[in-house]
Amino acid sequence: MTKHGKKYIAEAATVDRDRYYSPQEAMALVKQNAQAKFDETVEVHLRTNLDPRQADQQIRGVVNLPAGTGKRVRILVFAEGDAERMAREAGADYVGSDDLIQKIQNEGWLEFDVAIAVPQVMSKVGRLGRILGTRGLMPNPKAGTIVQPEDLPRVIRETRQGRVEYRLDRTGNVHVPIGKASFSVDQLLENLDALMEAITRARPASLKGAYLRRMTVTSTMGPGVRVDLTQATR
Repeated sequence: MTKHGKKYIAEAATVDRDRYYSPQEAMALVKQNAQAKFDETVEVHLRTNLDPRQADQQIRGVVNLPAGTGKRVRILVFAEGDAERMAREAGADYVGSDDLIQKIQNEGWLEFDVAIAVPQVMSKVGRLGRILGTRGLMPNPKAGTIVQPEDLPRVIRETRQGRVEYRLDRTGNVHVPIGKASFSVDQLLENLDALMEAITRARPASLKGAYLRRMTVTSTMGPGVRVDLTQATR
């Protein structure tokens, strides 16, 4: 069993494990228990009733968080020609094609948080599948990270402001960051509402019965707090 320190045990004692809190109460409790020396990330963990083995029950998409993520996002764009120029002008941190691909392949360089690509270079970027795919960094149309050149400024801007991806993992769960512990309760609730609206819209038509089974919110180092799904999805 995992051993927790005295600090975590004291924080966990403030959370009733048998209670499902309102979203507002849960966010306030998460903020109260985020006592690390750094600004902890607030995360939402959803237990779904989806079967990840079924292709028609996969959910994956992006959502723009109104209050942002509170994180400085390093953006890499795979592009050439005019698309490369547009990406640089839009403020991407790293832009290129063959040079970046070789750097990732030969040096194992991964100093970026999001990779975006235009369709014209995906035949080259595809060679990085084994490296980027396992880290969730491979450009993908479902994640909104393969875009036409004219859409690069908008996507780069949205990514910088607070664009996050959600996807079903192999255990049927979804894990999404929605901000920082330094955010106000209202900011966290605003981001939670945007996320839950997107998740609700993504419900597969083939699913029978309940869609979401349980929601927990937590900070990086803090205990989880169960949330009343009825209140969170209305």
